[in-house]
Amino acid sequence: MAPTDETAPGTASGPAPDAEPPTTSTDTPGPPPDPGGGDRVRMPRWLPRALVLALALVACFQLGSWAFHQLIGLLINVLIAFFLALAVEPAVGHMASRGMRRGLATFLVFFAVLVVGIGFVVMLGSILAGQIVEMVEEFPQYLDSLINWINVSFHTQVSRVDVQDSLLHSDWLQRYVQNSATGVLDVSTTVLGGLFRLLTIFLFSFYFAADGPRLRRALCSVLPPVRQAEVLRAWEIAVDKTGGYIYSRGLMALISGVAHYVLLEILGVPYAPVLGVWVGLVSQFIPTIGTYLAGALPTLIAFTVEPWYAVWVLGFVVIYQQFENYVLQPKLTARTVAIHPAVAFGSVIAGTALLGAVGALIAIPAIATLQAFLGAYVKRYDVMEDAHAQGRRRRGSGLLLRRVRRAVRGSDAT
Repeated sequence: MAPTDETAPGTASGPAPDAEPPTTSTDTPGPPPDPGGGDRVRMPRWLPRALVLALALVACFQLGSWAFHQLIGLLINVLIAFFLALAVEPAVGHMASRGMRRGLATFLVFFAVLVVGIGFVVMLGSILAGQIVEMVEEFPQYLDSLINWINVSFHTQVSRVDVQDSLLHSDWLQRYVQNSATGVLDVSTTVLGGLFRLLTIFLFSFYFAADGPRLRRALCSVLPPVRQAEVLRAWEIAVDKTGGYIYSRGLMALISGVAHYVLLEILGVPYAPVLGVWVGLVSQFIPTIGTYLAGALPTLIAFTVEPWYAVWVLGFVVIYQQFENYVLQPKLTARTVAIHPAVAFGSVIAGTALLGAVGALIAIPAIATLQAFLGAYVKRYDVMEDAHAQGRRRRGSGLLLRRVRRAVRGSDAT
């Protein structure tokens, strides 16, 4: 019988234990061995995207910073124009409510402001020109008196002709003339830049005031109704505070100008009306140092008339400033601005540090607007009856102090 591959019952069907494992007909090579002895670390897929995003953010920041520094002048001009538009908004709104077109009302208000500003500059220029002409005409007399005093005091033989020759042929005068000639172009450029800046401010403020309702509608059209009410409320508060601040300052400028004009007219100081206008405007619309700048010019002109007149003018400026700070200003600004003097002073310092003279001018109405807007949303509570809250000392503190004193005295006696 031919042999078969069937196995006997009870025996294992697998290969023998000592048999070699079967080999396949095709050998497939495995993965190459890792030289480091471990698994390979692959870069996460999100890392390139994160690097590109970080570089894009840095580039956008640098571009925004560069654009902001390039446009900082324009932004400051727009900010000044916005506050100027807020200041004239009550007058423009009142004229528009009477049936006048808003553009015409804005033009009339700005024309009046322009006429007043040009008149003030012309009057101040006439004062300075008159004083310069008078000083030039009297300069030889001042020089002769100075030379006589030097000759008498130091026993010298100096003459005015020698002084004039030495001045005309000095290297210092020649360098000064050369520098002045080269600086004419810089002065002209500065003047033209200032005029262009004023024109830009007036144009933006005219558009803000004439198209105020349209601007508010355009701003509110991209906001939900709840936010629209908040924006309109903030806008109304800003108009009230800024306009009230300007008008209260204007009234105080009028009172200050009339008071100083009366004093200068009594003393017989020349240019009394113009000096009164100067003191009123400068002392009210230039914060912090406006009072000193305003009082310096009339004091100097009074000194040219009579030295004792300068003392009278300086004393009157100081006394009137105290009267204005403690009596006049609190009554006039209580309903318009209503901020603490320390807060006003701090806001002026902060505004000056941020934006210079512009920040000092708009700091007070900006802080008043912010205070009024936050006051409408900040919840307030009744203050508990306490001695510290009322500004009084508790009785217990005095009793404790007396007990400590008695204990100290008793220890000293023993």
